[in-house]
Amino acid sequence: MASTQQVRDRIVDGGVIAVLRGIDESDIVPAARAIHEGGVDALEVTADGTRAREKLVAVARELAGTDAVVGAGTVHDAATAQSMIDAGASFVVSPHTDLEVVETCNRHGVLSAPGVMTPTETMTAMEAGADVLKLFPAATVGPAHISSIRGPFGDVDIVPTGGISQDNVGAYFDAGAVAVGAGSALVDYDAIADGDFDEVRETAASFVEAVEATRT
Repeated sequence: MASTQQVRDRIVDGGVIAVLRGIDESDIVPAARAIHEGGVDALEVTADGTRAREKLVAVARELAGTDAVVGAGTVHDAATAQSMIDAGASFVVSPHTDLEVVETCNRHGVLSAPGVMTPTETMTAMEAGADVLKLFPAATVGPAHISSIRGPFGDVDIVPTGGISQDNVGAYFDAGAVAVGAGSALVDYDAIADGDFDEVRETAASFVEAVEATRT
């Protein structure tokens, strides 16, 4: 498994984490493959759906040998974090800051990305040893909140998630985001339901192009 630093570098270099939520088990592997072929190197399988562990194992197996990193999202507690790490998660993302989740990740050398919004949550997550901070839900506060947080806390790695689109992704990077998490704006759920994985690939590629354009 890649080191925490290597996983962080892949997320930051690629600039985007694809959030795979609620995808049927029969569709998640071809969907993940198409999204990776579209240029996305970090894929997050959410842990709040049915057979999430099995889905993560299948996606990780499919993308083994590539430059992709596969992690778990919507991880609410340490037991779930442990289960997904045992399944091969390279990173763990939470919508909130749970110290036991961060501690579990640290113990196993797995990148943790707890959710934060306030200065108190930011400091709590940093002191716990979080590697990356997930600003969530980003749409509630907007891009300016990133620069506001980074003001007193310095060069902290912030990954806004929730409401990120091709239209606003540039503003988040301009404000200091190191990467973004994206769901429906990147993951074409309608195309997945239709079995049109060429369209899934094209949608992902279009989002990646928007990210690359704003970072050049």
